[in-house]
Amino acid sequence: MKATGKHPVNALSALQVKQAKGPARLADGNGLYLVVDASGARRWLLRIVVRGRRRDFGLGSATLVSLAAARETAQEYRKIARQGGDPQELRAEAQRLVPTFKDAAELVHAEREVSWKNPKHAQQWINTLRQYVFPLMGSRRVDAIDTPDILRVLSPIWLTKPETARRIKQRIGAVMDWAKASGFRAGDNPVEGVLRGLPRQNGGNRHHAAMPFAEVPAFVQRLHAGGSSESAKLAFEFLILTASRTSEVLLAKKEEIDWTAKLWIVPAERMKAKRVHRVPLSGRCVAILEAACGLAETSPLIFPGQSDDKPLSNMVFLTMMRRMKLSATAHGFRSAFRDWAAETTSHPREVAELALAHTVENKVEAAYRRGDLLEKRRTMMEDWALFVQGQKGAVG
Repeated sequence: MKATGKHPVNALSALQVKQAKGPARLADGNGLYLVVDASGARRWLLRIVVRGRRRDFGLGSATLVSLAAARETAQEYRKIARQGGDPQELRAEAQRLVPTFKDAAELVHAEREVSWKNPKHAQQWINTLRQYVFPLMGSRRVDAIDTPDILRVLSPIWLTKPETARRIKQRIGAVMDWAKASGFRAGDNPVEGVLRGLPRQNGGNRHHAAMPFAEVPAFVQRLHAGGSSESAKLAFEFLILTASRTSEVLLAKKEEIDWTAKLWIVPAERMKAKRVHRVPLSGRCVAILEAACGLAETSPLIFPGQSDDKPLSNMVFLTMMRRMKLSATAHGFRSAFRDWAAETTSHPREVAELALAHTVENKVEAAYRRGDLLEKRRTMMEDWALFVQGQKGAVG
């Protein structure tokens, strides 16, 4: 094949690359070529002089590597060659240094293990990866892992073991975040798009879009800087800090607060499980209640709407988020709380489940669980409040 045309700089356009037909070798300039086979397959080729000898370097398929990316890599290789180096040697060395997912996961586990107070949780974190992830992609380098790889891990257990699958997804995400922060891979975390390829859990129940827990502190700051009513802003923060449902918060009455014991006692008729739910109040929650009650002195409700006898609209939180151009839902903050507890603290699973007032489906476990672990939940909710206020050192 003969090169067509001259060798100007940046001669090709993205459209030309997409529509190129072969066989042909099209010059982009400075030694970068688009090689098109008779079959239509397109690939990048860089021809440069390395240590006095002309060398060709393949830069990948044009279907996977964009024109801009090919130019960037070509410029990097030319710079290395001008300085007397060999791009091929450096590329091979870099590939040797990139860890496999298994090695990366074990490093992340070792780094986090020292901050976990519960040895059982620390062991469970790595054991789930060893059981479900390592056999399928443990030997793959972290820079080569993409969303389809994660989909293959999660698909078999997504519906049969939903909680395990959710935790594995979070743990894979943590490893991939570490890989990016450590410079071993570029681009978005491949976990972020995997939900689009998975069926809905819980028999197709509606999925409530959840904000990642790491973004909650910044959201609360934005919330109070917004233009909504003070009562609505206090109610929203109270919902987040108590991990409660919207209706539970909007219909909360002053008589339900035990100020001495620092408890919010939600009556059974307002709970989904139809059981009384005691919510331990963090210091920040108490401050919110004091402020809210001060704004509504004549109302039996803690967060009344425009009149004392009517609550805020059940759309108030969704409206506030839409004004902030966010797609998450108020209910999704319960998931954010659950993810925070599972991924950054040593608080036991059953304590977090009780905080969410979830029904225990296992009859044996339910029979032995007589109490509501109030004091353990109190510690956890105080930790959550500190985290939401930006004090990340509170991990329980």
